[in-house]
Amino acid sequence: MPGRPSASRRTILRGAALTPVAGAALAACSGVGDGGTPARPTAPTAPVEPGVDSEVAKGSAKLYRDQNVVVSRAESGALKAFSSICTHAGCPIDKLEGTTLTCSCHGSQFDATTGKVLQVPATMPLKELSVQDKDGKIVAGPGA
Repeated sequence: MPGRPSASRRTILRGAALTPVAGAALAACSGVGDGGTPARPTAPTAPVEPGVDSEVAKGSAKLYRDQNVVVSRAESGALKAFSSICTHAGCPIDKLEGTTLTCSCHGSQFDATTGKVLQVPATMPLKELSVQDKDGKIVAGPGA
């Protein structure tokens, strides 16, 4: 094209080198695996026992990272559980302060007692799970 300088060899090589990195970063943030399906389940697919009943005090919540579950207890003593997989990009939520969950991928925040979004970019609440106390152990997920 007249009047427009051609790309240098260095510019072309730099662009080629960055393309796989950008693609990998986008794939990691998308939460999507091969074929457009989620890379990991957004909630337990079977009942899990994340911990013991005494770990969750009234008015508080506990994050169980290994099971991707957060459990909260109302002042009445009732338990609630939610998936701790962010509804924005499918990242596991790894931070709980008080009853506020924060996803380190993009900063979405959720209320651990209701699952509701407190801060975008997430717009959908966390998936609520069945939960109960069985012989002093918390059991959450399908069939709990």
